[in-house]
Amino acid sequence: MRRTLLAGLCLLTVLAPARAQSPDQKKATVAYVRGLRQEDGGYAPAVAGGVTSSLRATSAAARVLKYFGDTGPAKPAAPFIARCFDKDSGGFADSPGGKPDVVTTAVGLIALEGYAMPARPYERAAKYLDDNVKGFEQIRIAAAGFEAIHQRPAKAEEWLKEIAAMRNPDGTYGSGDGKARATGGAVVAVLRLGGKVPHPDVILKSLDAGQRADGAWGKEGAKGSDLETSYRVMRAYHMLQTGPARPAHADRLRAFIARCRNPDGGYGVAPGQKSTISGTYYAATILHWMEAP
Repeated sequence: MRRTLLAGLCLLTVLAPARAQSPDQKKATVAYVRGLRQEDGGYAPAVAGGVTSSLRATSAAARVLKYFGDTGPAKPAAPFIARCFDKDSGGFADSPGGKPDVVTTAVGLIALEGYAMPARPYERAAKYLDDNVKGFEQIRIAAAGFEAIHQRPAKAEEWLKEIAAMRNPDGTYGSGDGKARATGGAVVAVLRLGGKVPHPDVILKSLDAGQRADGAWGKEGAKGSDLETSYRVMRAYHMLQTGPARPAHADRLRAFIARCRNPDGGYGVAPGQKSTISGTYYAATILHWMEAP
């Protein structure tokens, strides 16, 4: 009888819904991110010797702090972001004096929004993206940059046609165990570019079907899931659903995110991995979407 009772209690523990972060956990995550702040006002990607500020990390930090209710001053990051802008090319680099590229330029525009900086001094970044974007992955991140400054790309229709050429007959993208990742990324890009998504109900069912046994989503051919892929998929839920973004098995996803959390308050991109600002950003954003009213 006792063994039966204990087994039942263990089963309840396993099946109990994983809840959102507690107030103390949120404070610990905020402290982790604040610990990444560097003297130049930017944020480092992780806690390690010899690290320097990164535009990508600085942009991600703004979101995490906002989503977890930090009310501390964020403005000191603005001068660092401004120094990452290359006036000659019109692009952003990941650090002052570095070489601009499409990804960091899109991230730069996102950082402007995150720190409430005016976009006008950096308007040439939009042209940089229009002139340099190549391939779907760059289209995807560029669309996010344009969305951040509330501007439609000059090549939006051209990019939409490129994405449409990738689409399956049922409206999904990709194949096999990589279908959810491919579908999530493409659907979000289409919506950001002002396009329409046919059969959104089919899309949501496909994303649900792609949720793996560990509770999240992963790259094609990978044995386990990761937060970066799950973030792509969950953004599609966020943009297609009304109210909170919820997959069919939301509690399993919460449990996966909880397993990515480390004692320092940060998150790795997968269970057992060291904390990084990227992993923490993905976790914070997914939880924010799932908790949104």
